[in-house]
Amino acid sequence: MADENDVLTDLDAAPAGNGADTAPTAGIISQYVKDLSVENPKAPQSFRWKDAPQMDVQFNIAATKVSEEVTELGLRITVTAKAEEGTAYIVDLTYCGLVGLRNMREEQAHAFLYAEAPRMLFPFARRVVSDAIRDAGFQPLMLDPIDFNGLYVQQLQQKRAAEAAGQAAEAPAGGEA
Repeated sequence: MADENDVLTDLDAAPAGNGADTAPTAGIISQYVKDLSVENPKAPQSFRWKDAPQMDVQFNIAATKVSEEVTELGLRITVTAKAEEGTAYIVDLTYCGLVGLRNMREEQAHAFLYAEAPRMLFPFARRVVSDAIRDAGFQPLMLDPIDFNGLYVQQLQQKRAAEAAGQAAEAPAGGEA
């Protein structure tokens, strides 16, 4: 039957494990600026430059286990603006979130840490970067949204392809021995 074990109609049924906390859970516990550096090396001359600077934006994700169920996720964003006359500004931000993970398989936890959690933290980190650039005396920079899930899937595919190529390269060598 389709209604069998339906949570909406079977409200009196006891949960599996007699109330045990077995459901997978993930979420952001807290978020904060861990490190912020703003350099304005050519001020005040850089405020008079006429040419639009070339922007270089780099980002990186790092995860550090804090406890069995908590991981610190760091989203590092570095923005460098260079013009012909020199570097206008450099903003380097490490924006972190404490991520709670419970009752999740390793691959689910990994996907949450490197795809979903960065997606949740990014809007806040983007605001910090924009405000820092504005406070340095320049037009605020609104970073475009990043498809962390797409990047995660792409990196998994590249890793699997590299592993498959490595195994394919090892197979003939093993067969010749």
